[in-house]
Amino acid sequence: MRRRVHACWPLLAGAVAAAAPPARAAITENLTTSVVAMALGNAVTADPPGIDSIHFNPAGLARLKGDSESFSAFGASIRSTARFHTPPGFSVGGWTDDPVSGQSTGPVRQGMYVPGYGKPGWRLPAVLIPGVGMAFNKAGSRFTFATQSYMSQAMSIDRSTDPNDPARFQGRQVQLQRLVYAAPSVGYKFSDTLSFGVAVPIAHSAFVIDTDMRFPNSLLGIFGKFQQGWCPTNGGNILDTFGVGLCGGGKEGLVNPFKQAAKMRLEMTAPFDPTINLGVLWEPRDWFAVGAVYQGGAQTQYTGTYTFTTEPMLRNFVNGMNSSLFGPIVGAVLGFPSSIPREQKGNLTATIPFPAHLQVGIKLKPLRYVQLNVDASYARWGDWNALTFQFDQSIKLLEVARLYGIPNSGQLKIPRGYKSVLNMGYGLQLFPTEKLTLRFGYEPRKSSIPGDKIDLIAPLPDTKLYSFGLNYKLSKQSDVNLTASYLIGRFNTPANSDCNMNCNNFLNVIYNPYAGHDVAGDIRVRYVGVSYNRHF
Repeated sequence: MRRRVHACWPLLAGAVAAAAPPARAAITENLTTSVVAMALGNAVTADPPGIDSIHFNPAGLARLKGDSESFSAFGASIRSTARFHTPPGFSVGGWTDDPVSGQSTGPVRQGMYVPGYGKPGWRLPAVLIPGVGMAFNKAGSRFTFATQSYMSQAMSIDRSTDPNDPARFQGRQVQLQRLVYAAPSVGYKFSDTLSFGVAVPIAHSAFVIDTDMRFPNSLLGIFGKFQQGWCPTNGGNILDTFGVGLCGGGKEGLVNPFKQAAKMRLEMTAPFDPTINLGVLWEPRDWFAVGAVYQGGAQTQYTGTYTFTTEPMLRNFVNGMNSSLFGPIVGAVLGFPSSIPREQKGNLTATIPFPAHLQVGIKLKPLRYVQLNVDASYARWGDWNALTFQFDQSIKLLEVARLYGIPNSGQLKIPRGYKSVLNMGYGLQLFPTEKLTLRFGYEPRKSSIPGDKIDLIAPLPDTKLYSFGLNYKLSKQSDVNLTASYLIGRFNTPANSDCNMNCNNFLNVIYNPYAGHDVAGDIRVRYVGVSYNRHF
């Protein structure tokens, strides 16, 4: 026993040294996938947890003997806040009185996308998701077959409780969801120490954004101030009527960079989106193991519907401009529409990458009652440089954006600028009795969203995940797992430092609704999960 302990200390030191680099990254991966993995900071690649091996390392299926089934359920709540402050000298093209200034965001709830139905109007304090898995191994066979349903990726924010929530300009509702409804898998025991595995998760993916929109930027502000000086508040301007019609929209057609300009709702799904997981597990000693898994990515093809609802400010301005003598000529030169409908809807498509993910880990058990897991993972979130949504027609609201150098009004391109870097996870297990296992997890998740790219659509800064769980053997054939986790992260984004949220440049129309503001906030995720496993 002493010899085994001394032999593993160099490996333990190597594991601690591997934790030293500060480059780690994560967004939504592994947050709701497994009750056991959550308890161990998702560091389970070298000690895959039963049927959950399908996701974390399908080679672990080869360790299952006989037939088994697993039932799980978890509840998770997401709370995100933001506060808006104007620094000294705040001005957007001469406008200084932004109603968002000094405000804080309101209550946050969660929602669900139901495959085949859509997104109901529920506003839930938390979401409850069940899962089920089955594995089959014939006595003496080197093969184990399995399948499972589980949530592999999720982000849900609903800010619609307060209609005046200042965060509504970057997502009244945001739903990013990837539900694996089948995952045919096989584990193969090549030898007593080496196993391989393959899984094919087949997922239903959903992507929903419902947001109010405004476009504060210096050019729009300067134009609004010019209108204030040129257009009388109590009547028309005869010179303007024979000019370009800047005043023809009346009081409601006067441009204000802080006023709501439109509403947008995009709702898309990919009902059949398969990927592949490849795993290997080497267990040369009962106290040491190494595992690796490659989770293949996909260029997920989404289809769905959109609705743009334009407020009176831009509609009246365009109508007034086209009612003047020279306004239609100027509008044609600038590429403006002849009119903007109140509502425009139709179909859209988008190709949104599901990032490939590589994870490797080691298991060390220096003592009979203690086990340490350390994992390193790398997800290709750098593929999210920009998201492009293709519409089935020209969007009249976006035709106005041609003034800002955006030539294609048939698509909407939202910059992201995410990065792909390394992430670490740590898990500790204690075995005080033969029936009871205690688990502790810690995962410092440095975000793949750089500090100058974060926004309220995806308010995911650097976070830390703390977890506690236990396993209790009810009998030789059954056991139960319980887990509680807490994730916390904060961000502080000074004015003009983040062109996904608060830049006040001359042409930053897409998309900085909090131009010139300091924005600070946080995100908290609370998770509770339970699973029951039975062998027969």
